[in-house]
Amino acid sequence: MITILGIESSCDDTSAAVIRDGVILSNVIAGQAVHERYGGVVPELASRAHQQNIIPVVHDALKQAGITKEEISAVAFTRGPGLLGSLLVGTSFAKGFSSALNIPMIEINHLQAHVLAHFIKEDEHDTNQPGFPFLCLLVSGGNSQIILVKSYDDMEIVGQTIDDAAGEAFDKCAKVMGLGYPGGPVVDRLAKQGDPDRFTFSKPRIAGYDYSFSGLKTSFLYFLRDKLKNDAGFIEKNKEDLCASLQKTIIDILMDKLYSAAVDLQIKEVAVAGGVSANSGLRNAFEEYSRRYGWKIHVPKFAYTTDNAAMVAISGYYKYLDSRFCPPDVVPYARVSI
Repeated sequence: MITILGIESSCDDTSAAVIRDGVILSNVIAGQAVHERYGGVVPELASRAHQQNIIPVVHDALKQAGITKEEISAVAFTRGPGLLGSLLVGTSFAKGFSSALNIPMIEINHLQAHVLAHFIKEDEHDTNQPGFPFLCLLVSGGNSQIILVKSYDDMEIVGQTIDDAAGEAFDKCAKVMGLGYPGGPVVDRLAKQGDPDRFTFSKPRIAGYDYSFSGLKTSFLYFLRDKLKNDAGFIEKNKEDLCASLQKTIIDILMDKLYSAAVDLQIKEVAVAGGVSANSGLRNAFEEYSRRYGWKIHVPKFAYTTDNAAMVAISGYYKYLDSRFCPPDVVPYARVSI
């Protein structure tokens, strides 16, 4: 049996998970509420919170999995990309854990891990994993990419944002409306009660499969500015319709490019991953495209949409099968491509 402990600490979630032969045994996540008052993640506070959380989180993960640390075959950890201070906490813990138990370390690319979350098995009879090749739309606060997945370790970015990410557009537009942080989930909730066709916002015209969301943010800001000149209560009176229209615009931008890539590459197996994959509108769009175009879609469980160690552990499992271990002097990196 191959038992992998996964460690994720790339941003503001401290997470540990245990996977045995591809089957999830535990996935524990500790968030950090301290950032809410600042309207975004504060790197120094994030790294300090990781130091407080990591040992209790790993303890809980082992306990929930019903195993001892001596049963672990290897420890997989997020090397990057992410906040350097946060990554250092996870990397340092993995080094100490590996050394103490004399087991190998496996470095994991955070972006690849989001894609490979689709290969986590709920039990030994779970066969709902994508087949190669498939397309994956990776959407989060920091990334918007269309990825051609040829194998577990062979992924090619065929389209990506040239400026801002979709998740950032959600959060920044929500902030302008005074909806708090993180704004994406609030926009999603309010959008369910609004009219998505009430307002129209600009959509970028970018060649190929690349995205752009900076123009949409600017359009949204100027739209609200002009409306507030005549009616100071415009946002409060129309926030459901504003959220619904904003969400529809972002999803239309995402799906139009994804559809073009799927047609041109002649691929009908399509997945979505990353924090924005929890958005109900995007999930509904995937269902609609599946019915309309015959796509076989893969939408992750909500537990695997945000940053989590289960996706790190499953990535580590496949690397373990190929004996792709890393040296003990490895250092994290803040930026890297897939």
